[in-house]
Amino acid sequence: MEIAMNKWKKLGLAAGMGTAAFTTAHIINQCIFQAAVSDKITENKSILKYKWRLGNVAYTVCGKGSPLLLIHDLKPESSSYEWKRVVKALAKKHTVYTIDLLGCGYSDKPNITYTAYMYTQLLNDFIVNVIVIARRVSVAATGQSAPLTIMAAYNNPYLFDKIVLVSPEGIRHAMINPGKHSNIRKMLLNTPVLGTLLYNIFVNRHEINRKFTNELFAYQNMIPRETCKAYHETAHLGGASAKYLFASTQCHYTTASISRAVSQLDNCIYIISGDKNTDMRAVIKEYTDLNPAIETYLIPNAKVLPQIEQPEEFVNTLNIYTNQI
Repeated sequence: MEIAMNKWKKLGLAAGMGTAAFTTAHIINQCIFQAAVSDKITENKSILKYKWRLGNVAYTVCGKGSPLLLIHDLKPESSSYEWKRVVKALAKKHTVYTIDLLGCGYSDKPNITYTAYMYTQLLNDFIVNVIVIARRVSVAATGQSAPLTIMAAYNNPYLFDKIVLVSPEGIRHAMINPGKHSNIRKMLLNTPVLGTLLYNIFVNRHEINRKFTNELFAYQNMIPRETCKAYHETAHLGGASAKYLFASTQCHYTTASISRAVSQLDNCIYIISGDKNTDMRAVIKEYTDLNPAIETYLIPNAKVLPQIEQPEEFVNTLNIYTNQI
């Protein structure tokens, strides 16, 4: 009898400790999200909403001239804030649209599996229903959004004019498919408390600062003061739902095979990156081997995000490529 009671005491103690740990993790998560968005660095009163079938999509529009759609990188910390330093200058010659992709920024972040096909549908629907143009739209897309843009243009080429890829994801890397354990990993990352805690560990302010310093910028002193804070804030907008895109990208559900599209597209395609982005030379070769007509330009003294690091040179280059000199 005494042995049985000891077992129940141990089980009760274990359950109590588990509940305490669960509650503590939940409180930690809430504090992280509240602190991350408290400064409201990315708040924009000009944001509009497009009611898409899977959720509301945030966007802005300004300027007058030929339509230009700016698409940020496909990462949970990315948003239309990426284009903040170039929008006003581009708006002098374009009607500039910036979009927060579903799962990012101020757009809805539904608990779904985010896929390349979904994003190609979103881009095409956005152009048809929001931009509503009588002429084709030029597009600039960064990083992992570049393959999505290529696929969207391949599916509906009559919607797209010039396509500018900013430090695009490599073609081989974009083809990585979900592995046999991807579904399990995704389920773990999507769990209410543990998954949220893991998300906050992976997408913390220190990690974002490290990426900007070591991977994204050529020179540390060129990183705008508020940029890292803004990216950290963006990654935590919408609370715990911010993790759902992260789970899909980490498990490669947003990948796309674009070799055929790159080789067959008749659109003018350009690649812009920074001259300090040494990895980009191999990526450029992947694209130009498939389509020799693709033009490239490496902006001096920049790395992965020339639109932030060298905004004036970026605007000049983009205007040349879109024939708005």
